[in-house]
Amino acid sequence: MPGAGLTRLRVAITVFFALDGFIFAGWVVRIPDIKQQTHASASALGLALLGVSAGAVVTMTLTGRLCGRYGSHPVTVVCAALLSLSVILPPLTHSAAALGAVLLLFGAAYGGLNVAFNSAAVDLVAALRRPVMPSFHAAFSLGGMAGAGLGGLVAGVLSPTRHLLGITLVGLVVTAVAGPALLRYEAPVTPERREAGPEGGARRAGGRTRGLVVVFGLVALCTAYGEGAMADWGALHLQQNLAASSGTAAAGYACFALAMTIGRLSGTALLERFGRARTVIAGGTTAAAGMLLGSLAPSVWAALIGFAVTGLGLANLFPVAVERAGALAGPSGVAVASTLGYGGMLLGPPAIGFMADWFSLPTALTSVAALAAVAALIGVTTRSVMRG
Repeated sequence: MPGAGLTRLRVAITVFFALDGFIFAGWVVRIPDIKQQTHASASALGLALLGVSAGAVVTMTLTGRLCGRYGSHPVTVVCAALLSLSVILPPLTHSAAALGAVLLLFGAAYGGLNVAFNSAAVDLVAALRRPVMPSFHAAFSLGGMAGAGLGGLVAGVLSPTRHLLGITLVGLVVTAVAGPALLRYEAPVTPERREAGPEGGARRAGGRTRGLVVVFGLVALCTAYGEGAMADWGALHLQQNLAASSGTAAAGYACFALAMTIGRLSGTALLERFGRARTVIAGGTTAAAGMLLGSLAPSVWAALIGFAVTGLGLANLFPVAVERAGALAGPSGVAVASTLGYGGMLLGPPAIGFMADWFSLPTALTSVAALAAVAALIGVTTRSVMRG
C-alpha cells in the first residue's frame, strides 16, 4: 500500500476512535436523567450499568475471532453502525431491568468496536513502522471531551431521547462517510505478520506468546483501574476529604482527562525518542507519584496537580499494551488485552469503595498508585519484548 493510502487509512481509523469516544460520552452525561426516568434506585442503576461492562467483555473475545476471519475493517464498520443505533435505546426504557437489557446490547457494540479498531490500528502501526498508537487513543479522548461538552450544553434544552437520537444520526452519517474509506483498503500485512499467519503468530509461539499477551493485558488493567477509580471517586475525595466545592470537585476528573489527552497527543514523539519500555516505566512511575500526591495531599490544589500528573503518567500505557499484544497475537491478542483492561475499569470503582469502608478513601486511592507501579515494573521486566 503506498504512503498516501496509509495516510488515508490512518485518518479513517482515527475518525472511528473519535466517534467511539463521542458516542460513549454522550450516553454517560445523560445517565442522571435516565435514572430519574426509570425511577431506579442507586443500587438498581448500578446493576443496570454493569450491562455495559458485561456486554463488552462477552463480545471482545468473539470480536477478535471475527476480525481474524473477516478482517478488522469490515467488523469496525459494522460495530460502529450497531453502536450508533444502540445508543438511542436507553432513553426509551422505563425500568432498571429494561435499561440493563439494552445496555447489554450497547456494551456489546462498544466492546466489539474497541477490539476491531484497535486491531486495525495495530496493523497500521506495524505497516508505518512508527509508534502512532497513542494518537488514535488521543482521538478517542478528544471525541469523549467533545461528546461530554455537547451533552452539557444541550442537557437543559433537549430530552435524553432527542439528544441521543441526534447522536445516533451523527454516528450513522460518520460511519457512512468514513466506512467506505476504511473498507477501500485491506489491513496492511507486514512480512512478520505474513510469516506468522492470520492469527498473528499466537499458535506458532504457543504458551510464551499467550503469557506475554496476558502480561501486557495486566498493564492495560492497571491503567484502566486508575481511569475508573478517578472517574467515580476523584470528585468525592476532593469534596469529602478536602472540603472542595462541587465545581472544584468536578474539575478533578477534568484535570485528569485533559492531562491524559495531552499525554496521548505527545505519545508518538515520546515513544520515538525513548522507546516503549522507557515510556511505560516512566509513565507508571509518574502516575504512581502523581496519585500518591493526589490521594494524600492536604490541599485541594495539590490534589488537582496530583490528578493531572497521574493522567500524564497513565496516558500511553494502555495504547502501548494493546499495540504490543496485537503485534504478538493479532486480533486475539487485542481482544485479551482489551478484556483485561475493561475488567480493570470494572474492578476499580467497587474495589475502591470496599477499601474506603475498611480504611479511608485517601488510603483506598493509593491502590491506583500501587497498580501504576506494577505497570512500571512490568515495563522493566519486558524490556526486550517492548523493543520488538
